[in-house]
Amino acid sequence: MKEIYQGKTKNVFDLENGHYLLKFKDDVTGENGVFDPGANTVGLSIEGVGKANLKMSVYFFEILKKAGITTHYVSADLDNATMEVLPVKTFGHGLEVICRYRAVGSFYRRYGAYIAEGAALDAYVETTLKDDALGDPLVTPDGLAALGIMTNAQYDALRTMTKKVAGVVKDTLAQKGLDLYDIKFEFGFYGDEVILIDEIASGNMRVYKDGKIVDPMDLAQLVFAE
Repeated sequence: MKEIYQGKTKNVFDLENGHYLLKFKDDVTGENGVFDPGANTVGLSIEGVGKANLKMSVYFFEILKKAGITTHYVSADLDNATMEVLPVKTFGHGLEVICRYRAVGSFYRRYGAYIAEGAALDAYVETTLKDDALGDPLVTPDGLAALGIMTNAQYDALRTMTKKVAGVVKDTLAQKGLDLYDIKFEFGFYGDEVILIDEIASGNMRVYKDGKIVDPMDLAQLVFAE
């Protein structure tokens, strides 16, 4: 097993069968010790969050599978915090897709002059290039096409898929009394098919309960509470 990439919250290994193995860490993104799913730096470590994120990812990937939505998920080992996934080619050097239901975080910091904090958004989709040095800059559909990362048709399909997947996550959380404010996804190519990759976990979403943000570890406990 050969390590091919060290990420902020996961390391990636190459398996002999041609698949990849993701090893989940106990690190979450944020700034100054405060959790922020939209940040591009590791803000803090939370003991056990790696396994919790893996368990939640498997939970949502299985739900999506039943809904007929293809992902890179193959299998998982919860004890070792690892997940086997299909080998997928990323868009460019990596593209993050955010679906927002509320004006919070970086969205509000950018556009606060035009909208109230926490105001409802209609599944607003935005894309950022994965580039830590540049702070994961926003990029428009026209920009993606001009850079040769994605065609306009591919973006339209990606946007539709993002809203569909986010809707499944939002509805699932709502059944548990939780309100999804925003969530970050990644997609890639498996052959000619665009599929969901990475994870669907507390570290990639902002969730509120009774008007207060839910800590990543608390979120996992709430999702799996009987």
